[in-house]
Amino acid sequence: MITAAVPVLTSTTNRHIRAVSALIKKRAEREKENAFVIEGLRMLREAPAERMCELYVTEAFYAALSPEDRRRIDALACERFTVTEEVMRRLSDTVHPQGVLGVVSMKKCDPAGLFDAGKAVPLLLVLENLQDPGNLGTILRAGEGAGVTGVLLAGDTADPYNPKVVRGTMGAIFRVPFLRFADIGEAAVLLKKRGIRTYAADLSGTKNYDACDYRDAVAFFIGNEGAGLSEEARRVADERILIPMAGAVESLNAGIAAAVLTFEAARQRRG
Repeated sequence: MITAAVPVLTSTTNRHIRAVSALIKKRAEREKENAFVIEGLRMLREAPAERMCELYVTEAFYAALSPEDRRRIDALACERFTVTEEVMRRLSDTVHPQGVLGVVSMKKCDPAGLFDAGKAVPLLLVLENLQDPGNLGTILRAGEGAGVTGVLLAGDTADPYNPKVVRGTMGAIFRVPFLRFADIGEAAVLLKKRGIRTYAADLSGTKNYDACDYRDAVAFFIGNEGAGLSEEARRVADERILIPMAGAVESLNAGIAAAVLTFEAARQRRG
């Protein structure tokens, strides 16, 4: 059982519950508070303990925890609250909530840190006006698997702290550094200053993606799901590359395209 010292919240009008609800629903609120919400046991395990600000659990969730997970929760130096099943259902952004929500502080990444990956050669993704939170979550998760050292979010790209993005990353949100840029041009200037060669994934590409050498520092430009890359992105990129398609398919989903490119770079680097 959760200790009696942990407050029990039974109303959705409670100020703490209203604040969490606002973080889940509003990007402006997340940016104002410099915090976002995680949900589920997997994300709770992945979240750095020092960045946990608040934790909300149901009695049933806590009772079903393994001794190891219970010790982790009990050791958290953050505010903890017990909530009723009804409050958790009202708060949750999922159809079947597991019974735990956490408020986590955002981690700021400076430009120098984005390009300093220790001994790793920079392998970057630049996302321009990517709108689908599911795509962004997939890209961060697959990017970590491919060894991506950072992600640049340009223009009107989805909020990486959107609950759907966070869930889709499966914890990569805590490990893959990313920075926002006003537009692709601003990001390209920084990349060129760092000596990073840029490749625009585009249907107008003049070379197949697997015909290029990605063993040195590179960045891939990935565009909007419907419109693709802007003319500016095509212009500032060092090279336009194409993922050849068989059958009647013209192009890939943005998340899949990003995975194809980054895993090709990873394959070359392993060789």
